[in-house]
Order: sequence, then structure tokens, then C-alpha cells
Amino acid sequence: MSAPVPQPFPVLLQRFFVQRLMDQQHVTPCTVAAYRDSFRLLLGFAHRQLRKRPSDLSLEDLNAPFILAFLKHLEVDRHNSIRSRNARFAAIRSFMEYVSFEEPSALALAQSVLAIPMKRFEQPLVGFLSREHIEAILAAPDVHTWTGQRDRVMLTALYNTGARVSELIQMRVSDLTLEPTAWVRIRGKGRKERSVPLWTSTAQELRRWLRQHPRAPEGPLFPGRSGGPLTRIGFTERLKLAVKVAAQHYPELAKRRVFPHLVRHSVAMHMLQSGVDITVIALWLGHESPVTTHRYIEADMEMKDRALKALQAPSCTPARYRPKDDVLRFLQSL
Repeated sequence: MSAPVPQPFPVLLQRFFVQRLMDQQHVTPCTVAAYRDSFRLLLGFAHRQLRKRPSDLSLEDLNAPFILAFLKHLEVDRHNSIRSRNARFAAIRSFMEYVSFEEPSALALAQSVLAIPMKRFEQPLVGFLSREHIEAILAAPDVHTWTGQRDRVMLTALYNTGARVSELIQMRVSDLTLEPTAWVRIRGKGRKERSVPLWTSTAQELRRWLRQHPRAPEGPLFPGRSGGPLTRIGFTERLKLAVKVAAQHYPELAKRRVFPHLVRHSVAMHMLQSGVDITVIALWLGHESPVTTHRYIEADMEMKDRALKALQAPSCTPARYRPKDDVLRFLQSL
């Protein structure tokens, strides 16, 4: 009995996207797009290095040394951060896991690629804005114009909910409930939904906004001029404009890089400083795990200062430890 013919790489790649990602795992379009872009880069690199078209590539071409060379190309030639490098590699790893089940003859090759570790990187401290700076940014839009009215209520909703930009621009009118209790439904990462309550002032602004500019229930809550959803780039530009106006009263804002996710960080920090439990903050922000939210505790110097004052200084200086043999001295020197 003859051995089965190995499946070509192009067939496996197509089945990986259509069957595994879309049909079986039912991943979001954003995940599909991210994986697609990763393989576009990989196939372009293969074309330059191996002089092969994507349709002519084989699984053997995508061995561990080649994947390592591609990852180095991302960091050195494309100047990708380690985080971006790892994200690209995650798409390749997912494909190789699929290959290990679908094509037994390529199991060794797949395992050699899967053995390549993700790179570690430093986690910078979370930055955030003060309450005064946030209030100045929220008050910056000119409410005498349509875009200013939209920006005012849109930025207020962003700060109230702590939503990601992708979540904010996807909000529909039907996601909003104003009576009897005001709240909004947020569609988060991985198709996870959560409900976030709204302050009375936020609900009043949203009620006024919809009364002045009514739209269909399935329409975007914060549309662009064309009537469609505002884009991520469009929102970022409106935020920059508000920061520029706020910087007239707070010049230090002009020296800071204020981006949408910084507002989200500020929401978490302000809740933490107000005594809100960290598990509640995690639910509010839609974090997969409260461990993610612990980063905000690390950045809260006021909380650390209170802990330091509560801890009494030691009464005497502890004796310094001195290794007794060469092995211990070696370990101590590391």
C-alpha cells in the first residue's frame, strides 16, 4: 500500500484560514486580518530569499532556520518591536500546530518551528493622565459645531466606559440603554460582550446628542461625516485636536504623547485611586484576567507611598551575606 501524498503548502495554508480559523475557531475578522498580514510578510520574505513564488513553496522551505531568519528580518530590517515580532510569530506557530495534525509527514518540521521561543521584552510602566488633564480634554471640543458636539459626547463616553477605540467606534445606537438605568453594551475582543453603566451626566449628553441628531437603531453611535462609523485614524485625529486645545491651559500636555489607549489607562488608574476593587476594574475594562489589571497597581506611586509610610523602617542594618565557597561566590556574581 503506497504512502499518502503530502498536502502542498498552498493547500494547507488555505485550509488553515478557511477551515481552522473561520469555520472551526470562528475567530474575529481582526484576527484573520492580522494572521493574513503576517503571512504576506512571510511569503514576501520567502520570495526574496528563496526566489520562489508563494504557490511554489513547500513546507520544507519553512524550516526552523528559515523562520528564525524571517523573525530577525522583522526586527533588524523592518524595525519591528519584540511585541510585534511575537505577534507575527504567533500566526506562524498557530499554522504549524495545524500542520502537525493535518500532515503527519511534516510533524518533525512543525515541532522544530514550535520549539522556537517567544522573545521576552520589558513591560514599561503604565502611563496615565491626571483628572485635571482629562477634564480639560473632555471640555476642549467646540459644541457650536456638529463635529464638536460629537467629539464632546464621544470622548466623555470613552472616559466613562474605558472602552478600546475599536469598541467605541463599533457602538451602535441600539447598544445604548438610557431608561430606567443608563448603560451601554460593548463588544470586546474575542466576541466577548460586557455592559458598562453610565454616569448621569454622560447619559444626559448622549440623550441630548441623539435628540438633536437622531439615527436608526443599527446606525453608529458616533458616525463620521459620511454617516458611517468613525475610523480608528479619524478618532485619533479628533483626540489630538482636543489635546491641542487643552494644552492652551495645560502646556505640559503639548509635551506628552496622548493616544486613545492612554485614556483607557487613565480610567483604570482613577478607579484604582478611588478605591474600586481591582476585579471590578478588570470586568469594567473587559480584561481576560485580573492579572492584566495588576499593571496599574505597579504604576500607582501614591499607593506605594502610602504602603511605605505604613511600614516601619528596620531598627538595625542587617549583616551582609558573604559566600563561603567558590560555587556560592559564582552564583552571587550573576
